[in-house]
Amino acid sequence: MANQSLKRQLKVLSVPVFIEIALVMLLGAVDTVMLSRYSDNSVAAVGLDNQLISLVFLVYQFFSMGAAILCAQYIGAGLRKRLVQVVGMALVVNLMLGLTVSALLFLYAEQLLRLMGLRPELMNDGLIYLRLTGALSFFQALSLTFSASLRSADKVVYPMMVTGIVNVLNIIGNYALIFGHWGFPQMGVEGAAISTATCRAVSMVLLAAIHFRVHIPQFPLSYFHPMPWQELRNLMKIGIPAMSENISYSLSQVAITYFINKISNEALATRTYCYNMIMFVYLFCVSITQGGDILVGHLVGQQRHQAAFVLGNYFFRWAMIITLTGSALLAITGRSILSAFTDNQEIISMGIWILVIDWFLEIGRTSNIFAGSTLRATGDTIYPFVIGVIFQWSIAVGLSYVIGIPLGYGLVGMWVGFAIDENIRGIILMRRWRSGKWRTKGFVHKQ
Repeated sequence: MANQSLKRQLKVLSVPVFIEIALVMLLGAVDTVMLSRYSDNSVAAVGLDNQLISLVFLVYQFFSMGAAILCAQYIGAGLRKRLVQVVGMALVVNLMLGLTVSALLFLYAEQLLRLMGLRPELMNDGLIYLRLTGALSFFQALSLTFSASLRSADKVVYPMMVTGIVNVLNIIGNYALIFGHWGFPQMGVEGAAISTATCRAVSMVLLAAIHFRVHIPQFPLSYFHPMPWQELRNLMKIGIPAMSENISYSLSQVAITYFINKISNEALATRTYCYNMIMFVYLFCVSITQGGDILVGHLVGQQRHQAAFVLGNYFFRWAMIITLTGSALLAITGRSILSAFTDNQEIISMGIWILVIDWFLEIGRTSNIFAGSTLRATGDTIYPFVIGVIFQWSIAVGLSYVIGIPLGYGLVGMWVGFAIDENIRGIILMRRWRSGKWRTKGFVHKQ
């Protein structure tokens, strides 16, 4: 009966998380789709910009990710005061971090794009988009923290609703500002950047209002005097390895994008189109894992490790089945979808091969997403970081470069390297999960 109750809770949590993440992905994909009607070059420039923006957002997840894990365990253990302390500290630190990073992105946008090797003909569009979205990226730092806190308390419907509202606003804003409708000037890439950045600000304001109303109405000063240094140390213990792994992954993707950019504009545009299609395939895996990890955190906080293990295996099986089914459908329909984006036959041809190879890649990626995230939810954070860094750079970057450029197989060959990386890491992390060594890594019993 207990397992059935957990499975019902998993469904209740995962559906709103699924919708929210789909809408978050859609927020970025909308720019790509709408700009594809403007020009392939603008898609390539924005695609490279979003590599940097994604890296920045992973930095912002440093404290919000740690806060979510600690909150889930503290809620399971009934430790309300420590919950409030963790969220308060995460908000303050993320605000300071966000303001600093936003200023750096605005001031050094051109240097960063040159470092990434953006082609001169793409520089103007890339610079405009990065400066506008980067300067206001601190709103996302706060949004991630508010959203993580709400999710950890099973209040997943609210982030979903906010993301839905913001997506509608972004589509309207893009339509008006990219193409010049309703009396607005035709602004192209600049219009997409203004719309996206503004919508992220609106998202933060709405999430903050909801958070104070339904979850934590206030942060009493007495909770932070004396300063709860132990909670900060716990945040660091989770956040630093998790952030480091994700930053390593994003930096490896930046390096990969640099190599792809050297191949051709068509290769860079193909990667952007395919990435925006593929991310919806592994969406279910991400959402069910995030929903499941809330429950795993609660169970670890209650010292119910066997229940956490059984639940984890249950949602991993479903994640794998649905992800591979979606990937197969995408490979079958790839030509039609790519043809809707572009009439460039070189892009379409490369894209079809990538979508076929990606079915094999998703086997490893599903294992990685599940095992890496769920191990972190139990408090086992160092192992996924070490494995991630080693293989992301030796295989995803090193091997894919050799296959793609010196051996001459281009973007398609590089995708084979990505698939090898994901599958090797997936096998290793799944062995760690099944070993049960994570059972001694929780935070509640250590205090």
